[in-house]
Amino acid sequence: MVKLSVIVPFYNVQSYAPDTLRSLRLNTRADFEFILVDDCSTDGTPEILERAEREIPGAVFVRHEKNAGLATARNTGLDAAGGEFLTFLDGDDWLAPGYYRELVDSIESLGCDFVRTDHVQCTSRARTLARVPHGRRGVSLDPRDAILPPDRTTSVDYAYAWAGIYHRRLLDEGLLHFTDGLRTAEDRPWIWRLHREAKSFAVVGLLGVFYRRGVASSLTQIGDVRQLDFIRAFDQVIEETSRDRAADVLLPKAVRTYCAIISHHLNSGRFEPQVARRLRAMSAGALRRMPSDVLTAALDSMDVQRASKLRRLRRRPTSAGETAA
Repeated sequence: MVKLSVIVPFYNVQSYAPDTLRSLRLNTRADFEFILVDDCSTDGTPEILERAEREIPGAVFVRHEKNAGLATARNTGLDAAGGEFLTFLDGDDWLAPGYYRELVDSIESLGCDFVRTDHVQCTSRARTLARVPHGRRGVSLDPRDAILPPDRTTSVDYAYAWAGIYHRRLLDEGLLHFTDGLRTAEDRPWIWRLHREAKSFAVVGLLGVFYRRGVASSLTQIGDVRQLDFIRAFDQVIEETSRDRAADVLLPKAVRTYCAIISHHLNSGRFEPQVARRLRAMSAGALRRMPSDVLTAALDSMDVQRASKLRRLRRRPTSAGETAA
């Protein structure tokens, strides 16, 4: 039986894919599989992956006929995965040698549904340690207890799917798939669902994923309309959390985080003028969809500058067409 399935989506990363694949080669094991999903790349990525399928033990190449985005590419990998455990890697990142062996050992020793790990953020000039924002490490815990408090960065804000490992039972229970078609913030509904519905998790101080930041083709660097999918993603977080048995306790965190992300995008300055106008209109609609009393309390808890801007936006008149995602 396959012990670990690694799902790796690729899209137009021919400059970085060789490093990613080289690191996978240094993590092979007889019971590991690497599902390489090409999301209809238009550069030389497919040819690189075809060669990798022949050369890397356990590699399986799957190609989309049309570009569908990271969330859907990950779902394609999940549907093909046969492992007892699952993890992810992005096609422009890389791994330390032997990392996956240690990752599997950690979840097997802890016996929990999922494990979260630290990672290294890399730019052309620096490497920075990014830690899971949770204090207790190396013990199995209830993931619901790691969602709060509302006004602090917590485990649900550390949304990187590739920073961890997940037991197959989560896949069988319908908790590991992403929302098809989301072009950005696809990890947000996913991490909230895991923390609300999984039974156990742990944080370990294991370093092995190197996350490449500042890649020109990355959506985090592009100010086009695809970035606005964060609104659809956080609408989903709010809607699903509102149905939770502890919605009154959890919604303040979800709403405050949504407000902080809206504020971040409004102040980023990265958007083209037409997209910036749409962002403001869609954000105003999003604010009006949030539970009014919870939103008021969230704004009261934020700094004056951000809260004032969001309150003005909340009062902004918009049409139904403008607010549509």
